[in-house]
Amino acid sequence: MASTGLGEGLITAREAGLVACGRCGRLHPIAENYCSRCSAPLESRDFESPQKVWAWLIAGLVAYLPANIYPMLRTSQLGTSTESTIVGGVMDLIHHGSVGIAAIVFFASIVIPVGKFFAIAYLAISVQRKSLLNQHQRHKLYEVVEFVGRWSMIDVFVVAILSALVQFDTLASINPGIAAFSFAISVVFTMLSAQSFDARLIWDVDRTNHAK
Repeated sequence: MASTGLGEGLITAREAGLVACGRCGRLHPIAENYCSRCSAPLESRDFESPQKVWAWLIAGLVAYLPANIYPMLRTSQLGTSTESTIVGGVMDLIHHGSVGIAAIVFFASIVIPVGKFFAIAYLAISVQRKSLLNQHQRHKLYEVVEFVGRWSMIDVFVVAILSALVQFDTLASINPGIAAFSFAISVVFTMLSAQSFDARLIWDVDRTNHAK
């Protein structure tokens, strides 16, 4: 027989009177306050998770705006200086025929960050408003956000590598602009936002909707 929601006969660890350590994963009776293995505090649910998610997410969005407005790179060549924003750098790469690299930079610098903003916001709203979306779909979305997070710093890595390699005194040099710092801060804030989300709340919402 096919099951819906959490499925027939399935219970959560909380309903079984257990709580998992958020650091090492060891199960304990729900009455325990600290993990017997790593001494980390135990809590069945972080009900302040949505507030933490929104705080970090808004901070990340605020930092992301100047990352797209101000220059990411400052290039000096034979006494002439030019500045490039993220979008401007993508257009320059396309102009010079590097369409593949331009696509990677655009995807890593624009598509992934914006997608993460929307995905994290959607997860937080779905938990707060007790969305009817199946919990497996939301867990998959959360896993996607966690997976793509590791690629979010590719722009900063490129700027750092170019700045280290292209330094020929008065002939040519590349230095990071203020946007590189803003972008890095935005990525960190977004990662903290994703890590602040307590995925266990998804099960509670689905359990409530399933009971109805």
